[in-house]
Amino acid sequence: MTELIIHLDSIEPIDLLGINNSRLQILKNAFPRVKFTSRGNKIKIEGNTQDLELLEEKINSLVHFIEKYGRLTDKAAEDLLDDIDPFNLEMPKAHDDAIVYGPNGNVVKARTPNQKKMVDLSEHNDIIFAIGPAGTGKTYTAVALAVRALKNKEIRKIILTRPAVEAGENLGYLPGDLKEKIDPYLRPLYDALDDMIPLDKLNYYMTNRVIEVAPLAFMRGRTLDHAYIILDEAQNTTDSQLKMFLTRIGSSAKCIVTGDITQIDLPKSQRSGLFRALDILSGIKGIGTVHLTEQDVVRHPLVKKIINAYEASDPGEGLASRPPFPPIQPLN
Repeated sequence: MTELIIHLDSIEPIDLLGINNSRLQILKNAFPRVKFTSRGNKIKIEGNTQDLELLEEKINSLVHFIEKYGRLTDKAAEDLLDDIDPFNLEMPKAHDDAIVYGPNGNVVKARTPNQKKMVDLSEHNDIIFAIGPAGTGKTYTAVALAVRALKNKEIRKIILTRPAVEAGENLGYLPGDLKEKIDPYLRPLYDALDDMIPLDKLNYYMTNRVIEVAPLAFMRGRTLDHAYIILDEAQNTTDSQLKMFLTRIGSSAKCIVTGDITQIDLPKSQRSGLFRALDILSGIKGIGTVHLTEQDVVRHPLVKKIINAYEASDPGEGLASRPPFPPIQPLN
């Protein structure tokens, strides 16, 4: 009896073995004479030498498939074990410009020049400000970059946050527990995650706090390290809130701050902290800024025309139309 230990260092064990090792049964069916033991990122295999050599080759093929396409279905696993090429059967060809592969082979990539600039900036900066109107893909691209970093084991967790500020409506005292109260504010972040991570795996990540979605107020007092942190709708943060958030970032973390300075939902007596941050933090090494425009809109074609129409009607919408702000006092 020979023993073989395989270390799954380049992928998450759950990607290969499934939730609660459910896919391990497929390996057992293919190699009934081999004994499997899985713990952490190690698979211990016992059997005769010939079986182990073939099984190691098969597992390497499965791992390569996951590295290339981001996920492994039961069907693809069975095909690979049967020497059938699943790459052309149920997955698209590899895209060199893909940020991440989502469920059912969905390719998430930068689709406009400024989205590509955002991806490039993420390679060389630990903090990025992505500013642009609705529909320009700033939040979606930011989430994709965070998911890629998690899959590549560059970070241990993803933290998604945004201020719980109502967009003109008065929602009042929402019913339900805390999660049910804040979920409406965080729905856009969940929508992006749904496109990039299979539902069962996403639920696993959320349950085990590998992915955390929380309102901005919950960031106070924390040190956010070994994480990819995204602050969405930053135009609705005050000066002190944004400073609080930026000073939570640990030494091994990366952060993307997204915002639309034409859609500020704060009371008119409050100044958005995003303006000051863009002013005083520009030029600092390690902080990058990208400004997306209506040319980057990837929603319905009418969205671009709507943005242009509002700009033409009132170029100062959400900005110059506000009353003068009091001087900003230095933060202690």
